Amino acid sequence: MFKHTGYCLRKTLAVAVAAVLCQCAGLAEQVQAVDIAVLTSDNLTSTQRTLSGAKTVIAGAHPETRFTVFFLDKDPEHHAAAVDSIRNLNPSLILTVGSSATELAQKNFTGIPIVFSSVKYPELSGFVESARRPGRNITGASLDIPVDIQFKYFRRIIPELKRLGVLYTKNTESLIPGAKAIARQMGLELVAVHVQSDRDLPEALDSLIESVEAIWSVADANLFKPTSTRYILLNTVRKGIPFMGFSRYVVESGALCALDFDYKAVGFQAGAIVNRVIAGERPGDIRVTTADVIWFHYNENTAKRIHISIPQELASIAKEVYR
Repeated sequence: MFKHTGYCLRKTLAVAVAAVLCQCAGLAEQVQAVDIAVLTSDNLTSTQRTLSGAKTVIAGAHPETRFTVFFLDKDPEHHAAAVDSIRNLNPSLILTVGSSATELAQKNFTGIPIVFSSVKYPELSGFVESARRPGRNITGASLDIPVDIQFKYFRRIIPELKRLGVLYTKNTESLIPGAKAIARQMGLELVAVHVQSDRDLPEALDSLIESVEAIWSVADANLFKPTSTRYILLNTVRKGIPFMGFSRYVVESGALCALDFDYKAVGFQAGAIVNRVIAGERPGDIRVTTADVIWFHYNENTAKRIHISIPQELASIAKEVYR
């Protein structure tokens, strides 16, 4: 009886060990390294922060991930070489940082999921069909700060604000109707003036200054060239009109204030999207994110010159105060 019991015990243990080994083998098959090609538009500190944030989130969920980074310089021949290298790598996914990298990936890889990061106005740039439903094989984390949040901050500085102005060109024309609708919902009137050329700027700015209480801005490369930016800043300060810039660099140059984003936080968002794609979701079904960590910047010298008092609750949380 004892021998029979021992035999049964040994047999049971052998079966159990075999089952565990089979499970481990199955897990080994499931836990395969995820190859991600990273394509960056530059090697700036902001780019490195975005990439660091994305890697942290991805590696936290998938420690086996292998990242291969391709840096785009200004030589088009090197771009072609990067495309060939990515094709040879045949990655599970492409993570891009910046608009140039995203444009290159979108044009050359229609069959590989693409998650972009640090891209301004992805819908306007043609990267996605819409922020809600990006479509195709692409989605990502934008640098956009929701318009309603920008207006709310401006109103905290100027509580009696009713008429807000904005200059735009054909590049940013499609942003204006949505911004006007948001303004109406908040009890504001957004007065938009189209600038057709650099020669039109003085007249356009003068007409806007005469009809509004403050001016908001959109990131328009056609409009905000170095010379025109200086002209806008100089004249808004001279005429006492509060001007909200589209980045902290404009505040440093003389705008009253601006909201800015945290690049590492944008990377966190992109990493979370990558994890969703790895889990099986289609990129085109994942909504594009907007900045969720927002910093307030203001220019103390400009505020004094145009007789604007920054509320203490904003001054106390300002990321940068320019003097």
